[in-house]
Formats: sequence, structure tokens, C-alpha cells
Amino acid sequence: MSINVFYNGVWSNCKWFHILKEINLESDAINLKDLKLDREPLSEYIIHLKIERDLANNSIESYERDIHQYIEFLEAQAIYDWNKIDRYDIIFFFQKMKEEGKSENSIVRMTSSLRQYHQYMRQENLTNTDPMQYVQTAKKADNLPKILTLNEVDKLLETPDTEKEIGLRDRAILELMYATGLRISELVHLRLDELHLTMGFLQTIGKGNKERIIPIGHEAIKWLSEYLEYSRPLFQSRAEKESPFVFLNSRGKGLSRQGVWKNLKKTVQLSGIKKNVTPHMLRHSFATHLLENGADLRIVQELLGHSDISTTQIYTLITTARKKDVYDQYHSRAHKKG
Repeated sequence: MSINVFYNGVWSNCKWFHILKEINLESDAINLKDLKLDREPLSEYIIHLKIERDLANNSIESYERDIHQYIEFLEAQAIYDWNKIDRYDIIFFFQKMKEEGKSENSIVRMTSSLRQYHQYMRQENLTNTDPMQYVQTAKKADNLPKILTLNEVDKLLETPDTEKEIGLRDRAILELMYATGLRISELVHLRLDELHLTMGFLQTIGKGNKERIIPIGHEAIKWLSEYLEYSRPLFQSRAEKESPFVFLNSRGKGLSRQGVWKNLKKTVQLSGIKKNVTPHMLRHSFATHLLENGADLRIVQELLGHSDISTTQIYTLITTARKKDVYDQYHSRAHKKG
């Protein structure tokens, strides 16, 4: 059984399925008003603030008010178990606060309140994990990276004319960028000795001069192999000197960032995609689609080469927003009937 719930205007993050499974009741027999998060940990926490930390009443009331607001949000998402909360729920909560016009100071205070509350519950063995451990305040929705849909990715990748040597090169470039999330600077500086197609991975040096190893999927390997066999030797034969770089221009020199941009713009125009597609948009799409298909945030962080996981967390906001959009568009009961 798979159930998605849209309750009180908030996407449930599919948590409702776990609730139904655990209590073994049919969805039409559930009275949502009867399901609540356990308030006992909060009561114990308030006592802790009064007795052990000896905080002023105003401070305690502020903490209590923040956590009550947090609890109301969680219950609106049909989350009724403290152990079921994960970092994605909390990031979404901060995002909702921003959408509701809460000030930056309010969000900073809420972040502190939740961090201390979850630390307390974990230290007292009231929960198994601390979902605030890797969470920082979410960024504004207006600053979310732009991405391509899966259909748009397919359309873009299939546009180059692979019967021509330049089209074959451009197909290999697009496949590799989407398969690995490489930055454009990493792509144009990728060397032949850093490409290990038989083993299915590449090495690259990213920001901060840090090396990372990234797996390459079957499709990207296929098109890279064809490019290396047919197009690249032709390009190289036109140059006086052997180039160490994987991607060459038609004169046999290393392809520049400007060259990649220029060729991408032409490909996008031919594809009919109306978005302003950039090389970095393929990187954003790579990360978002991985998370949408269940990839762990830490793994995506390593693949992208982010030093701080908070940079990677922005992609979880995209996946949350896209789930909501899909629900609104396709669920038969997402809209009021006239």
C-alpha cells in the first residue's frame, strides 16, 4: 500500500504511510485529530530549563513557544513520532517560516531552540537520533537553483547530431556533466589520465584543490567511448601538439569554458527547451534527481565536492517543492471541487 497525504495544506513527505503501517488501521478509519506528538519530552525539557539551567521565565517561555510552533508544523505533516523526524522535515519547516514572512531573527532563534531541544532529547535517550545535527537555516525559496526535468534532460541529451564528430563530442559532454555533476571548470580541465572508463569512474580536482572520485554511468561511458574512438583522434590530428585534455575543439586544442557555453546554447535552441540552460543547471539537475530517487545527502555532498553539507541541503528544498507541485497537479483530491 502506498499513500500520499496532503493535510492542512502541507505536504506530508509520505510519513503517513509509516503511521498507517505501524498502527495497522485503514486510512478512512483514522481520526487525524486524535493523533498527536508526545508532549512529555517538552514538559521534561521545560523542567530542565527551569531547574538545571536556571533560565529566566521570559527565555523559557520563548523556548516553549518556539517548540509548540514546531510541534504544530510536524503534526500538520502527519508526523507523530519524535524518532520519525529527519533533517528534510526541519529544512522544510524553516522554508515555510520564510514563506510566511518570518524575520531572519525569528528563524535564527528558532534554529537555536530546535538545536538545543533535539540535543536534550538525544542526550536523555528520548530519541534515537538528532536530526538537527547537520541542519542550518534554510535559504529563501527564490534562491533555489534552477533545474531541468527528466524529460528536458532526455530532450537535451538527444539533440546533438551524433553522426557528426562535433555532435558526438557534445553528446559525450552533456552525458558526462549530467552523469557526474562536474563543474564546467572541472570538465574542461579533465585529463585523459583521470578518466578510467573500464573501471567506471573519473578523478577530478575541484575547489580548494581537493581531489574526488566520481562514478560514471553506463550511458555516459558509452558516449565517451565513442567520442574517444572516433571524434577526438580526428580533432587531435589537426593540432601540432598532443593535448592531455579529454575534450578538444575542432582544431585539436583543449575546449574552453566559453566553447562549452556556446555549444550548449546552440543545443538548447535546437532542442526547443525554453529555459535558460547553463552548464551549472546540469549539475543542479544531477544532484536534485539523485535525491529524488533516494540518494543519501552525504553521498551527494561527496559527489559534488561540497565542503559544507549545508550547501548540499538546498537541493532537498527543491525535491520538497517538486513533490508538492506533482501532488497538486496529479492527485484527484488536491483541489476543491466547484
